Amino acid sequence: MSTNVLHTPEGWWAVRDERAVRIETKAVTTAELIADRDAVRDAAACDDSGTPVADLVALPPVTTPCRVVAQMVNYRSHAKDSGFSGDIPPTFFRKASGSVSGPHEPIVRPAHVNFLDYEVELGLVMGARLPVGTVVEEADLPSYVAGLVLTNDVSARDVQLTKTQFYESKSYPTFTPTGPHLALLEPEDFTHLPNLRLRLSVNGVPRQDRTLADMIVRPAQALTLLARFQTLDPGDLLLTGTPGGTALKAPPKPVEKIAALLPPALKWKAFFRGQAKNPRYLRHGDLVTATIATPDGRIDLGEQRTAVTDAR
Repeated sequence: MSTNVLHTPEGWWAVRDERAVRIETKAVTTAELIADRDAVRDAAACDDSGTPVADLVALPPVTTPCRVVAQMVNYRSHAKDSGFSGDIPPTFFRKASGSVSGPHEPIVRPAHVNFLDYEVELGLVMGARLPVGTVVEEADLPSYVAGLVLTNDVSARDVQLTKTQFYESKSYPTFTPTGPHLALLEPEDFTHLPNLRLRLSVNGVPRQDRTLADMIVRPAQALTLLARFQTLDPGDLLLTGTPGGTALKAPPKPVEKIAALLPPALKWKAFFRGQAKNPRYLRHGDLVTATIATPDGRIDLGEQRTAVTDAR
């Protein structure tokens, strides 16, 4: 069974139901904690009743700096929402590690961003070095992936679309809420990954709800493709894409064809004028709630609750 780990200013904790037991480790970084799995297992098996989880302040369970890599359009439902048809080439992009924030910290919307979007994503936390040229089969996943985290790939759509700039649009501080739990997996847990269900709501209204069965490129294949050009190290984070239900959706095909005939400035002006009528984009005061878990609770990454606030 997986072991949920919580990171706080006081250190690392093994979570059992609503209580947590302090892990006796000198680990500071996620990579160091992964290397000290015996201490994690000892804490998880400890008879100590522990500390109420509600009394602890959760930090991101992935420590920075680290590489943060993400997959683009990796769920069939999201591809449909985005107007893609046919085969979609696997695509990766980077996010700044400084965008990683805690599971209950506010998402801060920069003053120049008008179209702030959400993307619940499963994060893979590397447990071993993945050199360039590595081929990862499904059976190899436990050798490279130590655990899973819940993430939200927050996106400034007006920056992303007008500049075709993924790095900037997704790298502002607080644009990668992560946690609360780092679920350290045992080899037998990996067969349960397809049952993971990703859900996100805004102000209690469901927006995203899919399982990994909707995923186009599964984790082993994604790591193989990434390893063609990118090395990953323990503690690095791979975001594996988001399902449909984001605020941004492609316009109808006839509208898209007409817009393609316009000069870029006019095209984007018309597009965002239409998007301004879309109430699904995040605004100051919104509360984003996200979970990822299997139906039987064997893997449960906890609940992320992040309020949206405007930059001061």
